[in-house]
Amino acid sequence: MLIRKLFKFENAHIVRNCSSDRCRHSIHGHSYKVEVLLEAHTLDHGQMVYDFGLMKGTIKDVIDAFDHAICFWDKDDPEYIRLCKQFSARWIALPVSPSAEQFARLFFIVIDAILQNTVMKNGEGDVRLHSVIAHETDTGYAQAFREDADNARMGIIRPADIVFSEQVLAEWQDPQMMQKLIAGQTFVNPDVPLQVKV
Repeated sequence: MLIRKLFKFENAHIVRNCSSDRCRHSIHGHSYKVEVLLEAHTLDHGQMVYDFGLMKGTIKDVIDAFDHAICFWDKDDPEYIRLCKQFSARWIALPVSPSAEQFARLFFIVIDAILQNTVMKNGEGDVRLHSVIAHETDTGYAQAFREDADNARMGIIRPADIVFSEQVLAEWQDPQMMQKLIAGQTFVNPDVPLQVKV
């Protein structure tokens, strides 16, 4: 069974080396929609694949970090990067170009790591990340699957290579979240007392 949770954010970028002249030379923004699809073949004690409310914690924080931020490829022109940092309190440096394809891969990699490092407390069984869809516009999106996330020919993305500005980190429920994720520390879902024996 699949479930889907939709997140939204506004973001600005330049996508260097793309075919469109406007996109590769001009800062522009999009109203992104990110769909996180989880799959499982068993249900938890609440008879859910994964409680949607649990996705409002670390997963939401990671995606929300991109809201009203400027993203740039860490290989871009150093002066452009310096100016992005100077004139925006909310910025994110990426190890890949900020295309919809790379956003889908990046979110897949980070969310997958969060889920793999999460201690489940409500009988969640084989829940895992199925795919991530990053809608850049109403008519265009990219969908990343596990084989895309691990595909070195598309560029290497490691959580340790994503740099968030101080303003972004300060707004997270846990400002140390990425350091914990990189170190392999666990995240623990809340305990749920059983009211009906299953």
